[in-house]
Amino acid sequence: MKLDPSIIDRILEAVTTFPGCRIEELVALFPHLTWNQVFCEVTRLSLNHQLFLILDNQGTFVVRPPL
Repeated sequence: MKLDPSIIDRILEAVTTFPGCRIEELVALFPHLTWNQVFCEVTRLSLNHQLFLILDNQGTFVVRPPL
């Protein structure tokens, strides 16, 4: 399922506003979306080098804007 472009922009804006946020924190910003919807879009954006999805040493996914 592809998300509305405005939601994609909002995800990118949130990652820029809260760099280094955990995926759970990002999901909480979008209560109308499921965890899976947000994670799938973050994965797609990561594959397109629009953001970084990092698994830290504690097993937590962290989302960061590109450098």
